[in-house]
Amino acid sequence: MEHKAGCLICGRDLVYSEEPGDMVCAVCGETRSTTAACEAGHFVCDRCHSLEALDLIEEFCITTTLEDPLAIAHTLMRHPAIRMHGPEHHFLVPASLIAAYCNHQGEPGRKGALLRQARARANVVMGGFCGTHGTCGAAVGTGIFVSLITGSTPLKKQEWSVSNQMTARSLMAIARHGGPRCCKRDSWLAIRTAVTFLAERFGVALPLGEAMRCEFSDINRECLREECPFHASYSTG
Repeated sequence: MEHKAGCLICGRDLVYSEEPGDMVCAVCGETRSTTAACEAGHFVCDRCHSLEALDLIEEFCITTTLEDPLAIAHTLMRHPAIRMHGPEHHFLVPASLIAAYCNHQGEPGRKGALLRQARARANVVMGGFCGTHGTCGAAVGTGIFVSLITGSTPLKKQEWSVSNQMTARSLMAIARHGGPRCCKRDSWLAIRTAVTFLAERFGVALPLGEAMRCEFSDINRECLREECPFHASYSTG
């Protein structure tokens, strides 16, 4: 049985260490360096944690006709393969934006190639990045998205700049709400920021539906609850 939150093996809380160590993945048996294991000593590597989820994200985004990236992301998050937290969100963010953007622009045929590149780039953004590298994978995902639609490379000028601006804007939106991490909250903040950025910088207005209301707070042990802008009890007053 896999658990939606906490350890995938037993459901207990994850414990993070400051120094990495080698552990054997409880699923594939491979030894990996990690800073995270559960209270019972189980470790699941990033690849095993998110493989099924990555296939699901790519396939859904290729076939969907939705133009609202938050609706795409929310639909994917409801699937059991997408856990409460995990590195699959680093691909889910750019994939949702790519699908919505290409559908809105009348270019659904571009999605396959862009999604494959986004998946490859997101795969190198490790789980726990937000706590160990000072940058959230959801924010990086928006930078991946903009770098792909602009054709950015390390040698480009404007494309390079605008991709980094996108990541910075998303990261500031995420950081303003503080920790601990919530992959759902951070993904929605990043996507919402990217939609605003697209309208401002590219004149592309992706539709956003009604205000997002979180369905996952009951399984998030670190939920900010009324301090989270997506929680049912959040108030702007």
